[in-house]
Amino acid sequence: MNRHGIRKIAAGAVIAAVYAGASIALAPVSYGPLQFRAAEALCVLPFLFPGSIWSLGIGCLAANLISPYGLLDMAAGSLATLIAAFWTSRVKKRVFAPLPPVICNGVIVGAVIAVSGTEGGSFFAAFPVFAAQVALGEAVVMYALGLPLLILLSKNRLFERISGVHPS
Repeated sequence: MNRHGIRKIAAGAVIAAVYAGASIALAPVSYGPLQFRAAEALCVLPFLFPGSIWSLGIGCLAANLISPYGLLDMAAGSLATLIAAFWTSRVKKRVFAPLPPVICNGVIVGAVIAVSGTEGGSFFAAFPVFAAQVALGEAVVMYALGLPLLILLSKNRLFERISGVHPS
């Protein structure tokens, strides 16, 4: 394996660890219907660094080990992050890069919470409320932290050296 390949693997491991560590360290606000999971700001990375897609999914899976929504959130929440990361890698304009995580998490994690939190209740009544709450928290994180991170990284030469991605 060449030096560039080792760099990509190391960067991916760091991304996964930072995502999981930040989510767990900020657990009181990282989980729940109205969540502000600061680690989600990293979900803009696939816009510049498509190799980060799997790292984000693995980091989310690790973070969801302590989710109050259990195995369903581990599976579906991690899938939401993977779908959002893949979609973000396909976005053409930087300003739209934060949208896929907002939409995917709103729909998928909103559904997880509606299923988990409506024992005997109506999923269809609870889902729009939970989806809106998750999407709102995600939008705040993605546009307050994620978009500035993306702008900073796209102008940063150190990021270019580490990732091998040329800033746009």
